[in-house]
Amino acid sequence: MRFRQHLADTRPLQNPYFRRLWTANIVTVIGAQLTIVAVPAQIYVITSSSAYVGLTGLFGLVPLVVFGLWGGALADVFDRRTILLITTWGLIITTAGFWLQALLGNQNVWLLLGLFAVQQAFFAVNQPTRSAVLPKILTPDLLPAANSLSMTLFGAGAVVGPLLGGVLIPVLGFSWLYLIDTLCLFATLWAVISLPPLPVEGAEGRPGLRSVVDGFVYLRGHPVLLMSFVVDIIAMFFGMPRALFPEVADVSFGGPPGGGLAYAVLFAAMPAGMVFGGVVSGWVSRVQRQGLAVVVSIVVWGAAVVVLGLAVLAADGRAGFWLAVAAVALAVGGAADMASAAFRQSMLQASATDAVRGRLQGVFIVVVAGGPRLADVAHGAASPVIGPGWTITAGGLLVIVGVVLASALAPVFVRYRG
Repeated sequence: MRFRQHLADTRPLQNPYFRRLWTANIVTVIGAQLTIVAVPAQIYVITSSSAYVGLTGLFGLVPLVVFGLWGGALADVFDRRTILLITTWGLIITTAGFWLQALLGNQNVWLLLGLFAVQQAFFAVNQPTRSAVLPKILTPDLLPAANSLSMTLFGAGAVVGPLLGGVLIPVLGFSWLYLIDTLCLFATLWAVISLPPLPVEGAEGRPGLRSVVDGFVYLRGHPVLLMSFVVDIIAMFFGMPRALFPEVADVSFGGPPGGGLAYAVLFAAMPAGMVFGGVVSGWVSRVQRQGLAVVVSIVVWGAAVVVLGLAVLAADGRAGFWLAVAAVALAVGGAADMASAAFRQSMLQASATDAVRGRLQGVFIVVVAGGPRLADVAHGAASPVIGPGWTITAGGLLVIVGVVLASALAPVFVRYRG
């Protein structure tokens, strides 16, 4: 029994609505990762240009920002089950579009990027709505456990999906991967159809620009919720060095340019840590000081990034021991990030009123998606100046200093209890 207390809290799965959504995600998360792997690979096959592959960041980020905010406003006005039905069908149709263009031998990269942008727009509306649904079907005490289970599933998909996609592309081709993803999405559609009607309590106004602005005004008046976004931006902007992984794998750990074992290990270690952290996440439901837990988790994340940077500096072209140190550091960081995200998401879901939950979840999606992309730019600019090892190390230290300073300026966040 004592050992069981340390494992993931599965009580949310006793709720039939959450159980169907989570079970469906087992299928759809892996399917989505197949498309995530296939799109850039197909763009490179068509263009032989990494610059065109890089455009996926732009074509993905803009819809996520615009439709993430607008989608949150929609979720605060209309029945959330209806929105989930429409956006899930939108994801099915756009993914089927990927399948059809690959089947017909498309060589137009702009068609592919356009489909990707439309798909991300549907995703950006779907996700804040989905997150805003959880407090309607679960009690507040179950939200940390539910978010931990979801993050664990996401991490598992981030490990299995790319590995599976990398193996299947040469064997089956792009069209089959897109078709598999399309079929997998019907599992989510089944789970959404089974939901009851989910009208918004206290809904008022229309989902326009004014509604989005009102969401930010609400956020400004609630320092605990505002700080949940600030500390995440600090953690991601300074401490997400994924843009340096190709260089680090090649130069520091002696891997071949453009791939190899070191490259795969660096990318897989963090989601693997998320999975492990989720498996032993039974403690999250027992934590009352959720604000303090977020701060501690982000400090651990920053410390893990510092260790990663020091391993890069010490490796000097050698793999083996220092690559293992880097992998362990990333795994610890992934577990800490899982805990931080679970607590921050729970604070948003439990503390905000139902009439504004969708808009705050929209901001959450923008921060989660935008922070790492801004980090790509910052780390990429700093590395040629001071080197990748010092860039990563300095970033980890700035995470620790930044989150401690932010906590000192907003003690109400640290004192927050779930």
